[in-house]
Amino acid sequence: MKASPLALLLALAAAAFAEPKPVPRMQAIPQAHAQISFQRDGVELTRYHFGDDNPRPYLFPVNGPSGRSLTRIGHPRDPVTHSHHNSVWVSHQFVNGVNFWEDRAGGPRIAHQRIERLDDGDRAAFAEALNHWIDKDGRLQMIERRRTTVQALEGAEWLLILDLQFEAKDAAVVLAETAFGPLGVRLAKTIGVIDGGGTIRNSEGGIDESGCFRKPARWVDYAGPITATASEGITLLDHPQNPHHPVPFHVRNDGWMGIALTFPGALTIAPGQPLHLRYALYVHTGLPEPAAIERVWKDFAATEWVEFPVKK
Repeated sequence: MKASPLALLLALAAAAFAEPKPVPRMQAIPQAHAQISFQRDGVELTRYHFGDDNPRPYLFPVNGPSGRSLTRIGHPRDPVTHSHHNSVWVSHQFVNGVNFWEDRAGGPRIAHQRIERLDDGDRAAFAEALNHWIDKDGRLQMIERRRTTVQALEGAEWLLILDLQFEAKDAAVVLAETAFGPLGVRLAKTIGVIDGGGTIRNSEGGIDESGCFRKPARWVDYAGPITATASEGITLLDHPQNPHHPVPFHVRNDGWMGIALTFPGALTIAPGQPLHLRYALYVHTGLPEPAAIERVWKDFAATEWVEFPVKK
Protein backbone atom coordinates (compact mmCIF):
# COMPACT_ATOMS: atom_id res chain seq x y z
CA MET A 1 0.00 0.00 0.00
CA LYS A 2 1.37 3.39 -1.00
CA ALA A 3 2.18 5.73 1.91
CA SER A 4 0.19 8.94 2.15
CA PRO A 5 1.89 12.36 1.73
CA LEU A 6 1.27 13.05 5.43
CA ALA A 7 2.95 9.80 6.42
CA LEU A 8 5.96 10.60 4.25
CA LEU A 9 6.19 14.07 5.76
CA LEU A 10 6.08 12.66 9.27
CA ALA A 11 8.74 10.11 8.41
CA LEU A 12 11.04 12.81 7.04
CA ALA A 13 10.47 14.96 10.12
CA ALA A 14 11.27 12.02 12.40
CA ALA A 15 14.50 11.31 10.49
CA ALA A 16 15.53 14.95 10.75
CA PHE A 17 14.94 15.03 14.51
CA ALA A 18 16.78 11.74 14.93
CA GLU A 19 20.05 13.27 13.72
CA PRO A 20 20.25 16.85 15.03
CA LYS A 21 23.22 19.01 14.19
CA PRO A 22 25.80 19.25 16.99
CA VAL A 23 25.43 22.32 19.23
CA PRO A 24 28.67 24.37 19.20
CA ARG A 25 30.31 24.74 22.60
CA MET A 26 31.45 28.31 21.83
CA GLN A 27 28.81 30.77 20.64
CA ALA A 28 28.54 34.49 19.83
CA ILE A 29 24.91 35.31 20.60
CA PRO A 30 23.38 38.73 19.76
CA GLN A 31 21.54 40.40 22.63
CA ALA A 32 19.21 43.37 23.01
CA HIS A 33 20.61 46.90 23.38
CA ALA A 34 23.56 46.46 20.95
CA GLN A 35 25.38 43.65 22.74
CA ILE A 36 26.86 40.27 21.86
CA SER A 37 27.26 37.58 24.52
CA PHE A 38 30.18 35.19 24.04
CA GLN A 39 29.42 31.89 25.74
CA ARG A 40 30.93 28.49 26.42
CA ASP A 41 28.36 25.73 26.99
CA GLY A 42 25.74 28.41 27.64
CA VAL A 43 27.82 30.23 30.27
CA GLU A 44 28.87 33.78 29.44
CA LEU A 45 32.60 34.51 29.17
CA THR A 46 32.39 38.10 28.01
CA ARG A 47 30.01 40.58 26.38
CA TYR A 48 30.70 43.05 23.57
CA HIS A 49 28.94 46.42 23.96
CA PHE A 50 28.67 48.57 20.83
CA GLY A 51 25.74 50.93 21.44
CA ASP A 52 25.75 54.69 20.93
CA ASP A 53 25.59 55.28 24.70
CA ASN A 54 29.40 55.07 24.94
CA PRO A 55 32.15 56.85 22.96
CA ARG A 56 33.70 53.51 22.00
CA PRO A 57 32.87 49.76 22.03
CA TYR A 58 34.11 47.70 24.96
CA LEU A 59 34.01 44.23 26.52
CA PHE A 60 32.49 43.65 29.97
CA PRO A 61 32.42 41.47 31.96
CA VAL A 62 35.50 39.31 31.35
CA ASN A 63 34.66 36.33 33.52
CA GLY A 64 37.35 34.14 35.03
CA PRO A 65 37.09 30.46 35.93
CA SER A 66 35.32 31.42 39.18
CA GLY A 67 32.53 33.07 37.19
CA ARG A 68 33.41 36.54 38.46
CA SER A 69 34.58 39.36 36.23
CA LEU A 70 38.32 39.96 36.32
CA THR A 71 37.75 43.47 34.94
CA ARG A 72 35.68 46.47 36.03
CA ILE A 73 34.15 49.66 34.68
CA GLY A 74 36.12 52.72 35.81
CA HIS A 75 39.13 53.50 37.96
CA PRO A 76 38.48 52.54 41.63
CA ARG A 77 40.01 55.77 42.92
CA ASP A 78 39.25 58.21 40.10
CA PRO A 79 36.02 57.25 38.30
CA VAL A 80 35.40 60.71 36.80
CA THR A 81 38.55 61.52 34.83
CA HIS A 82 39.05 57.82 34.05
CA SER A 83 35.52 57.16 32.82
CA HIS A 84 37.03 55.77 29.62
CA HIS A 85 38.41 52.78 31.56
CA ASN A 86 35.65 50.43 30.48
CA SER A 87 37.01 46.96 31.25
CA VAL A 88 38.67 46.03 27.91
CA TRP A 89 38.61 48.57 25.11
CA VAL A 90 40.34 49.61 21.88
CA SER A 91 41.36 53.24 21.41
CA HIS A 92 44.36 55.49 20.77
CA GLN A 93 45.28 58.83 22.23
CA PHE A 94 46.21 60.66 19.04
CA VAL A 95 44.95 59.75 15.56
CA ASN A 96 45.80 62.55 13.13
CA GLY A 97 46.13 64.69 16.24
CA VAL A 98 42.62 63.81 17.47
CA ASN A 99 42.39 62.46 21.03
CA PHE A 100 40.25 59.31 20.97
CA TRP A 101 41.46 58.15 24.41
CA GLU A 102 39.77 60.32 27.04
CA ASP A 103 36.02 60.95 27.26
CA ARG A 104 34.84 64.41 26.23
CA ALA A 105 31.22 65.54 25.92
CA GLY A 106 30.52 65.95 22.22
CA GLY A 107 34.03 64.74 21.49
CA PRO A 108 35.47 62.15 19.10
CA ARG A 109 33.84 58.72 18.87
CA ILE A 110 34.67 55.24 17.71
CA ALA A 111 31.28 54.70 16.12
CA HIS A 112 29.94 51.21 15.43
CA GLN A 113 28.67 50.81 11.86
CA ARG A 114 27.60 47.19 11.62
CA ILE A 115 28.29 43.59 12.64
CA GLU A 116 29.64 41.95 9.51
CA ARG A 117 29.98 38.33 10.62
CA LEU A 118 29.19 35.97 13.49
CA ASP A 119 30.56 32.45 13.80
CA ASP A 120 30.24 29.62 16.36
CA GLY A 121 32.30 26.48 16.87
CA ASP A 122 33.48 23.87 19.33
CA ARG A 123 36.88 25.53 19.84
CA ALA A 124 36.11 29.20 19.20
CA ALA A 125 33.44 31.75 18.34
CA PHE A 126 33.86 35.25 16.96
CA ALA A 127 32.15 38.45 15.85
CA GLU A 128 33.45 40.88 13.23
CA ALA A 129 32.54 44.57 13.42
CA LEU A 130 33.12 47.65 11.29
CA ASN A 131 33.87 50.84 13.23
CA HIS A 132 34.49 54.44 12.13
CA TRP A 133 36.80 56.71 14.12
CA ILE A 134 35.05 60.10 13.84
CA ASP A 135 36.22 63.46 15.21
CA LYS A 136 33.97 65.94 17.04
CA ASP A 137 32.98 67.56 13.74
CA GLY A 138 31.87 64.26 12.22
CA ARG A 139 34.89 63.79 9.96
CA LEU A 140 36.12 60.25 9.40
CA GLN A 141 39.70 59.89 10.65
CA MET A 142 40.18 56.12 10.40
CA ILE A 143 38.33 52.92 9.51
CA GLU A 144 38.63 49.93 11.84
CA ARG A 145 37.70 46.31 11.26
CA ARG A 146 37.69 44.19 14.41
CA ARG A 147 37.32 40.47 15.05
CA THR A 148 36.64 39.53 18.67
CA THR A 149 37.26 35.82 19.31
CA VAL A 150 36.77 33.65 22.38
CA GLN A 151 38.77 30.42 22.32
CA ALA A 152 38.41 27.54 24.77
CA LEU A 153 41.50 26.34 26.63
CA GLU A 154 41.94 23.48 29.09
CA GLY A 155 39.71 23.44 32.13
CA ALA A 156 37.84 26.70 32.65
CA GLU A 157 40.54 28.92 31.15
CA TRP A 158 40.09 30.72 27.85
CA LEU A 159 41.65 33.14 25.39
CA LEU A 160 40.18 36.43 24.19
CA ILE A 161 41.75 37.38 20.83
CA LEU A 162 41.44 40.80 19.20
CA ASP A 163 42.29 41.17 15.51
CA LEU A 164 42.37 44.79 14.38
CA GLN A 165 42.74 46.30 10.93
CA PHE A 166 43.16 50.08 10.76
CA GLU A 167 42.63 51.68 7.35
CA ALA A 168 43.17 55.11 5.84
CA LYS A 169 40.53 56.13 3.32
CA ASP A 170 41.70 59.10 1.23
CA ALA A 171 44.76 60.40 3.10
CA ALA A 172 47.42 58.95 5.38
CA VAL A 173 46.54 58.33 9.02
CA VAL A 174 49.16 59.05 11.70
CA LEU A 175 49.10 57.24 15.03
CA ALA A 176 51.23 59.62 17.07
CA GLU A 177 53.82 58.68 19.67
CA THR A 178 52.05 57.98 22.96
CA ALA A 179 51.87 55.43 25.77
CA PHE A 180 48.09 55.14 25.45
CA GLY A 181 46.66 52.74 22.91
CA PRO A 182 45.49 50.79 21.12
CA LEU A 183 44.38 48.37 23.87
CA GLY A 184 43.54 48.92 27.54
CA VAL A 185 42.52 46.62 30.39
CA ARG A 186 41.10 47.79 33.72
CA LEU A 187 41.39 44.95 36.23
CA ALA A 188 38.98 44.22 39.07
CA LYS A 189 39.78 46.22 42.21
CA THR A 190 40.77 43.15 44.23
CA ILE A 191 43.36 42.15 41.62
CA GLY A 192 45.20 45.49 41.75
CA VAL A 193 48.53 45.55 43.54
CA ILE A 194 47.49 48.51 45.70
CA ASP A 195 43.86 47.65 46.46
CA GLY A 196 43.92 43.88 46.49
CA GLY A 197 47.47 42.64 46.83
CA GLY A 198 47.78 41.37 43.27
CA THR A 199 51.00 40.83 41.34
CA ILE A 200 52.28 42.05 37.96
CA ARG A 201 54.89 40.05 36.06
CA ASN A 202 56.28 40.25 32.54
CA SER A 203 58.14 37.95 30.17
CA GLU A 204 61.46 39.61 31.01
CA GLY A 205 61.25 38.88 34.74
CA GLY A 206 59.92 42.29 35.78
CA ILE A 207 57.74 42.50 38.88
CA ASP A 208 54.98 45.05 39.58
CA GLU A 209 54.95 48.61 38.25
CA SER A 210 58.59 49.34 39.01
CA GLY A 211 59.74 46.37 36.93
CA CYS A 212 57.15 46.44 34.13
CA PHE A 213 56.11 50.07 33.53
CA ARG A 214 56.68 50.98 29.86
CA LYS A 215 59.14 48.09 29.49
CA PRO A 216 59.20 46.03 26.25
CA ALA A 217 57.94 42.46 26.75
CA ARG A 218 56.22 39.61 24.95
CA TRP A 219 53.53 39.49 27.64
CA VAL A 220 52.45 41.02 30.93
CA ASP A 221 50.43 39.12 33.54
CA TYR A 222 48.23 40.73 36.19
CA ALA A 223 46.77 38.36 38.80
CA GLY A 224 45.32 38.51 42.29
CA PRO A 225 42.43 37.53 44.56
CA ILE A 226 38.97 37.46 43.00
CA THR A 227 37.09 35.50 45.71
CA ALA A 228 37.84 34.77 49.36
CA THR A 229 39.57 31.56 48.30
CA ALA A 230 40.61 32.00 44.65
CA SER A 231 43.14 34.03 42.71
CA GLU A 232 42.81 34.54 38.95
CA GLY A 233 44.24 36.84 36.35
CA ILE A 234 44.73 38.03 32.79
CA THR A 235 47.88 37.89 30.70
CA LEU A 236 48.08 40.45 27.90
CA LEU A 237 49.91 38.94 24.90
CA ASP A 238 51.64 40.80 22.07
CA HIS A 239 51.85 39.00 18.72
CA PRO A 240 55.35 38.90 17.15
CA GLN A 241 54.04 40.20 13.80
CA ASN A 242 52.84 43.43 15.41
CA PRO A 243 54.92 46.58 14.82
CA HIS A 244 57.44 47.42 17.55
CA HIS A 245 57.34 43.88 18.98
CA PRO A 246 58.22 43.30 21.78
CA VAL A 247 56.02 46.26 22.61
CA PRO A 248 56.23 48.40 25.77
CA PHE A 249 53.39 47.84 28.24
CA HIS A 250 51.85 50.68 30.20
CA VAL A 251 51.05 49.00 33.51
CA ARG A 252 50.26 50.40 36.95
CA ASN A 253 49.90 49.04 40.48
CA ASP A 254 46.37 50.51 40.60
CA GLY A 255 44.98 47.71 38.39
CA TRP A 256 45.60 48.99 34.87
CA MET A 257 47.57 47.58 31.95
CA GLY A 258 47.70 48.43 28.29
CA ILE A 259 49.60 48.08 25.05
CA ALA A 260 51.78 51.11 24.24
CA LEU A 261 52.12 50.42 20.51
CA THR A 262 53.46 53.82 19.47
CA PHE A 263 55.49 54.65 22.57
CA PRO A 264 58.64 53.72 20.58
CA GLY A 265 57.52 56.02 17.72
CA ALA A 266 54.63 57.11 15.52
CA LEU A 267 53.12 54.86 12.83
CA THR A 268 51.70 56.03 9.49
CA ILE A 269 48.94 54.16 7.66
CA ALA A 270 48.80 54.84 3.93
CA PRO A 271 45.61 54.43 1.88
CA GLY A 272 45.41 50.88 0.60
CA GLN A 273 48.01 49.65 3.11
CA PRO A 274 46.12 48.71 6.30
CA LEU A 275 47.79 48.27 9.67
CA HIS A 276 47.18 44.77 11.04
CA LEU A 277 47.36 44.09 14.79
CA ARG A 278 46.72 40.96 16.84
CA TYR A 279 46.53 40.78 20.64
CA ALA A 280 45.20 38.27 23.14
CA LEU A 281 44.12 38.10 26.76
CA TYR A 282 44.80 34.79 28.50
CA VAL A 283 42.15 34.41 31.21
CA HIS A 284 43.53 32.00 33.79
CA THR A 285 43.25 30.57 37.25
CA GLY A 286 45.82 31.06 40.00
CA LEU A 287 49.29 32.50 39.49
CA PRO A 288 50.78 30.45 36.62
CA GLU A 289 54.51 29.85 36.42
CA PRO A 290 56.20 32.06 33.80
CA ALA A 291 57.06 28.94 31.79
CA ALA A 292 53.36 28.05 31.57
CA ILE A 293 52.48 31.55 30.38
CA GLU A 294 55.31 31.39 27.87
CA ARG A 295 53.81 28.22 26.38
CA VAL A 296 50.48 30.01 25.92
CA TRP A 297 52.29 32.94 24.30
CA LYS A 298 54.20 30.62 21.93
CA ASP A 299 50.96 28.96 20.82
CA PHE A 300 49.46 32.39 20.19
CA ALA A 301 52.62 33.59 18.44
CA ALA A 302 52.33 30.72 15.96
CA THR A 303 48.92 31.93 14.78
CA GLU A 304 48.44 34.23 11.79
CA TRP A 305 46.85 37.63 11.44
CA VAL A 306 43.28 37.80 10.22
CA GLU A 307 43.26 39.39 6.77
CA PHE A 308 40.08 41.41 6.37
CA PRO A 309 39.00 42.30 2.85
CA VAL A 310 39.14 46.04 2.34
CA LYS A 311 35.57 47.09 1.57
CA LYS A 312 34.00 50.46 0.86
